Amino acid sequence: MVKKSMSTIEYPTTLMTYRRRLLGALLALAPSLTLAQRADGDPGAGPQTGSKDAAQPKAAAEGGTHVAVKAGTRSLPSQAQARDLGTRPGVLQPGQLNAITDVSGVAVGHVTLIQGDSVRTGVTAILPHPGNLFQDKVPAGFARGNGFGKFAGSTQIEELGEIETPVILTNTLSVAEGMAGAVEWTLAQPGNERVVSVNAVVGETNDGFLNDIRGRHVTSQHVLQAIAGATAGPVAQGCVGAGTGTQAFGWKGGIGTSSRLLPHSLGGYTIGVLVQTNYGGVLSIGGAPVGRELGRYYLKGVIDDHGGDGSVVIVIATDAPLSDRNLTRMAQRAFLGIARTGSSMANGSGDYAIAFSTAAAVRRTPQRRKAVGAFEELSNDAMSPLFQAVSEATEEAVYNAMLQAVTTTGVDGHTLEAITPAAVQRIVERHALGV
Repeated sequence: MVKKSMSTIEYPTTLMTYRRRLLGALLALAPSLTLAQRADGDPGAGPQTGSKDAAQPKAAAEGGTHVAVKAGTRSLPSQAQARDLGTRPGVLQPGQLNAITDVSGVAVGHVTLIQGDSVRTGVTAILPHPGNLFQDKVPAGFARGNGFGKFAGSTQIEELGEIETPVILTNTLSVAEGMAGAVEWTLAQPGNERVVSVNAVVGETNDGFLNDIRGRHVTSQHVLQAIAGATAGPVAQGCVGAGTGTQAFGWKGGIGTSSRLLPHSLGGYTIGVLVQTNYGGVLSIGGAPVGRELGRYYLKGVIDDHGGDGSVVIVIATDAPLSDRNLTRMAQRAFLGIARTGSSMANGSGDYAIAFSTAAAVRRTPQRRKAVGAFEELSNDAMSPLFQAVSEATEEAVYNAMLQAVTTTGVDGHTLEAITPAAVQRIVERHALGV
């Protein structure tokens, strides 16, 4: 029997909320984006979405406050991003937001579920463009590292090379609800009145260490809320959406994002990545052996206290005009970035990457699908810089997911500590590997 919680907090999460939590401000978001209620259904009983109590699980609220810690010559807050530590993976520059939404038209929405002391889960939705995705499909590629997971819609992507719904991320036992929400949203779009088949795309990781996953608290309505709340612009990271209850390398993980811009001489294309981390290994940041030096890593003492199992889902967007075949090649290269973070893709890990192009030149419109389609696409010889970009952005997105997370306590009193940015910075600087 699922234990009833005394309070329920369900809300879409934006970066503004996350930054306000970080600064400890008590500001509220627009009422249309907020739902706070008691388990008995009375509205308004819970704390405001913009408050620290609403933003964090019990026993972890302090993780969102600004605590300056001396590290080298600079002070860092309790949450940071990789570049705040001087870690800049690779050689390419990030986009203005350093997020998947640097790719024009891409939108991201989160719904974070925090209920009592046992529910730590949520939904993240990624929309390739703001139009009717079913009618104006986007080319896509799919890749698998270790296949211990459940990625709905993957076989049709492999077969047809296209996406026709938002990409939904959630927990393992809520994939069905993710599909139901994506299907319901698609059927409701104007122009889809005669649609009788929808390939919903849903990725997952297992957040059962912190979350009452068997309670299946995610509903199709939460999926619809995440889609409806998706926006371009800054993306909230860390313990939000589908990353609310996930881990990374034995620390608290979550949602992370990063991007790369190719120089104009290479086409000027943008590549954005969003990750849902829940995997392990021997953490390395910018080449520095952070996991070993902090004493938390897979196979330490041949006792698997912080194992290599888990999962990661990588969502890749680009405005480069690519075929589904070359998008598949891009998705495969994302695992190079995962490897650089210290993962060996263990037996129990579900490692998946999905890549899509937003370029109008390759969009699969009804007119193009009716007859012989003519598409402008980037050649094979031009792909190598995009391979470099996706591996760099994937690596940095993982670091951001961890550095933006906060210590969280969940079901059965289980706790995942957030990694301390100041400690990471000291190790990176000691190894002179920050640049």
